[in-house]
Amino acid sequence: MPTQVRIFSMPKSLGETLASTSPTSLPRSTTKLTNGHASDLRLPPKMPMTTAIPEHPSGGLTFAAQDDLPKLPIPDLESSCRRYLAALRPLQGPREHTETRIAVEDFLKSDGPDLQEKLQNYALGKSSFIEQFWYDSYLNYDNPVVLNLNPFFLLEDDPTPARNNQVTRAASLVVSALEFVRAVRREELPPDNIRGKPLCMYQYSRLFGTARVPTDHGCQIEQDPDSKHVVVLCHGQFYWFDVLDDNSDLIMSERDVAINLQTIIDDAVQTPIQEAAKGALGILSTENRKIWSGLRDVLTREERSNNADCLGIVDSALFVLCLDYTEPATAAELCQNMLCGTNEVVKGVQIGTCINRWYDKLQIIVCKNGSAGINFEHTGVDGHTVLRFASDVYTDTILRFARTINGQAPSLWKTTSPDPSKRDPESFGDVNTTPHKLEWDMIPELNVAVRFAETRLADLISQNEFECLDFGGYGKNFITSMGFSPDAFVQMAFQAAYYGLYGRVECTYEPAMTKAYLHGRTEAIRSVSDESVNFVQTFWADNPAETKVEALRKACEQHVNSTKLCAKGQGCDRHLYALFCLWQRYVDEQTSRSPSSAGYSSPTDNSSIRESVVGSPGRDSINSIDMDIRPRQRGDSTTSNPRSRDLHPVPAIFADAGWDRLNTTILSTSNCGNPSLRQFGFGPTSGDGFGIGYIIKDEGINICVSSKHRQTKRFVDALESYLLEIRRVLRITGRKAATAKQTRAREVDHTKVKGGHRLKARGRMITGLDNNAMRLRLANGSSTGTRSPTEESVLMSDDELGGYGFFDAGMLLQALKARGDAFDQGESKPSERAAASARRRDVGKKLRLAEY
Repeated sequence: MPTQVRIFSMPKSLGETLASTSPTSLPRSTTKLTNGHASDLRLPPKMPMTTAIPEHPSGGLTFAAQDDLPKLPIPDLESSCRRYLAALRPLQGPREHTETRIAVEDFLKSDGPDLQEKLQNYALGKSSFIEQFWYDSYLNYDNPVVLNLNPFFLLEDDPTPARNNQVTRAASLVVSALEFVRAVRREELPPDNIRGKPLCMYQYSRLFGTARVPTDHGCQIEQDPDSKHVVVLCHGQFYWFDVLDDNSDLIMSERDVAINLQTIIDDAVQTPIQEAAKGALGILSTENRKIWSGLRDVLTREERSNNADCLGIVDSALFVLCLDYTEPATAAELCQNMLCGTNEVVKGVQIGTCINRWYDKLQIIVCKNGSAGINFEHTGVDGHTVLRFASDVYTDTILRFARTINGQAPSLWKTTSPDPSKRDPESFGDVNTTPHKLEWDMIPELNVAVRFAETRLADLISQNEFECLDFGGYGKNFITSMGFSPDAFVQMAFQAAYYGLYGRVECTYEPAMTKAYLHGRTEAIRSVSDESVNFVQTFWADNPAETKVEALRKACEQHVNSTKLCAKGQGCDRHLYALFCLWQRYVDEQTSRSPSSAGYSSPTDNSSIRESVVGSPGRDSINSIDMDIRPRQRGDSTTSNPRSRDLHPVPAIFADAGWDRLNTTILSTSNCGNPSLRQFGFGPTSGDGFGIGYIIKDEGINICVSSKHRQTKRFVDALESYLLEIRRVLRITGRKAATAKQTRAREVDHTKVKGGHRLKARGRMITGLDNNAMRLRLANGSSTGTRSPTEESVLMSDDELGGYGFFDAGMLLQALKARGDAFDQGESKPSERAAASARRRDVGKKLRLAEY
């Protein structure tokens, strides 16, 4: 029988799972979930997502706090509307904002209270009021997921240079990833927490063995909870081998995995890359989702055929390992390779790494020089979850190497797999540790599809550009020493740099993590505020340094307050989005065109769903990578019946231009990372926007910016110049403040009468710097004597803004005011499993192991 794939059902709490599922018997359901709806309720009971992990009667560590987590609160309607207006005020002109305010007032008097009541009733039996609408928005997205939905992480290199070759690095990462899988399945992974407060761990149960599968009616998420194998992509060719036994213990050592990977590479290079590229079926996962759905139907047309079985092997794999043959030289090239692959056409054939991907699954990507990264499907998991995975994997690779030197070195895991080399081979069970090559039957339809999918992807890659800034001037330590929140400080840097280039502010999005709540995802932080606008105006005007710093401080304080509210589920975006979805659902039900019990059908516009990918500099952060979900445009509906729109007019708040303004993101930003990552990023969320992923480290800030060729390099240069300039301004004000705080004992030097102790009068008195100022000077490599702030500002020319020095910083603002448009911009059964396993043994060509 074909490889069975388990499909997600509607999420439940762990308590419901334990109450309804036997700990020792987990029925395998083949019920499919499309956009959250079960296709046949008469099938065997569906397993909730959490049962992807074997339950233990004694209970595990990972999900111990799940039942104690509160539900995401539904905000008060008037509060959400008030915050909505506050978010729009700095983005609109007076007349437009008046129209929006009138629309909001009308909404509060008419449709709003009724929709609020409907939402409260809808949420009674749900883990989260936004969860299903969230899934629908992703799963109904029809455009390619590459560059539009999937984010990437770029890992730091292995600290041991000798281990930074492709096979060694890849084998090390695979083994560490498998230990992470084992910890999740055995519920031994310690829960995430913020300052001791546990976070929801639900997303970890959908990280492995999971695939996004397109259908005619949107995508669905499928998972094999018993997956034991990995798929390896090399030169666009597919290979697989088992890595776990039935107890999720590793059955291969790092050396065994390395031998398999070297065997795969040796086999892959036997086929010329130009020839292999013509059959690189992974490129099909970059297609429009409806086209990809039709092509999957071609692959599975004949049940139990070779192509159907090969596809099942890929879909059900724990994850995909991509072994690239290229060595990107720069950070920007590395980021592009991890996000969308390279585009290289030789003699009319695409041979770039873009053919060596499968975007419907979690991917670990390793270049020829050992540089490694992660690209992940975003529907079921946010950046904070994948960041934990990446961090633990990176840490484990170091600790495991340390244990080869000192056997007493610590381990990251509560327990580890028994040494495979010391186990009885019979204890492994029915496994295939020798790599097999999947040999697809390339019928004419598939050959043509691969060709056209590649040309469309090449277009998409060519339409985007990437630039990186590894800013080493300062980082979190300096920012906090100046009294600022690091994230708020960097957010204001984006605002100031953009304003310095274009003379206006634009809609900016940053996700705040809400995993402190059951099945929490993210809430949208609106970085543009009255205070941030005042800051950029003040900064670019000819104002004293103290005035600029005070404006920055107020803007950062406002951003911190907004972030705290959003982390508590008190933002306006998700709440209003849920109300919009419920209205859409009501219209569909009334017209009987699309009866639905779970949610609305999400937009298909290319800029409709994007994340800032999200995030946090560490486990104590409250930000998280996530897609910036953009609802339908005004008057859009899931039904094409114009009469239904006449009978059910769009509520005023959603028909107003402000709704479009707030959901058209120009600066989509996300803070996600820690020392294990070098870069993180995602594609732009709109045609005229920037996608900005950033990592704030102790002594630096790493930023990856993408856009559709919108002066990306110039924006990054402006950002770097601002970061240097604001440091200069902070030093000036910091020095004045330090002088004001001197001990009054120094006054004695000037008031002391002559004739004091003769010996004490000897020597020339010199002035010194306070400790903080001295530390700053040393950090800048300066050893000169004390100068006045004015003298130093002149001498520190390297810190000044390129093109806009202190002497002409106010000219831009004056010119804009003269124009009059400065701030008013318009706009199974065991027997069945055994049979499946036996059949699987024959899928693919068995390779001869390489000498290693």
